[in-house]
Amino acid sequence: MKAILMAAGYGGRISQFTNEPKSLLKINNKSIIRHTVEMLLKNNISVTIIVGFKHELIINELKDLNVKFYYNPFFRVTNSIGSLWLAKDELNTDEDIILGNADVYWDQDILDSLLSDKREVVMLGDKTRALTGDYFFGCKNDVIEKYGKELVPEERTCEYVGLAKLENSFVKPFKNQMEHLVENGEYNLWWENTLYTIADKYPIYVQDVDGKFWAEVDYIEDYERIKKQIEETTL
Repeated sequence: MKAILMAAGYGGRISQFTNEPKSLLKINNKSIIRHTVEMLLKNNISVTIIVGFKHELIINELKDLNVKFYYNPFFRVTNSIGSLWLAKDELNTDEDIILGNADVYWDQDILDSLLSDKREVVMLGDKTRALTGDYFFGCKNDVIEKYGKELVPEERTCEYVGLAKLENSFVKPFKNQMEHLVENGEYNLWWENTLYTIADKYPIYVQDVDGKFWAEVDYIEDYERIKKQIEETTL
């Protein structure tokens, strides 16, 4: 199995305060991205990271770990689908693939749940944050029917966590659709749009993280809250 992490973006909502990639923010004296990479490698999952904004800082942070990097020099004008397109050769594989955003803090319990799910494609959601989150799914029988930031509360089932897994049988159709979107000028989409745009052909399943702790860092207030919560639980 391999994991591909998206770490190219500028993240302007928080980088204006930190002036560095938000995946480098430290929790318990360890950066979010290092925490994730070490966890994946410990589970014998190879790691590829697509970098962009201040890429040298991320590369230096992980220089002692066995990680493969791709550089997106167009990170200011593309979204994450453009970054993943640059690493498309990593999708020429018979392995299962984890795709994720590098600014998400998550732990082994979530990884275990993701690995145990054998559906062809599954994204992670959190039902406990359907009213307070940022990006939402509306599901029926655990299959995505609606998605977006603007879903009204009655349409929401869960908040999207920022992680997904593709079984090897699904990697080729995923790659084909990603290439189709980029080749048609849709390089300003998120990598997740690859899945949303084929949801009429394939069921895109959602697994609820069931109260397990995770956090995405978008604002400086998110970081301070997350850091406080995690540090308190480890005292």
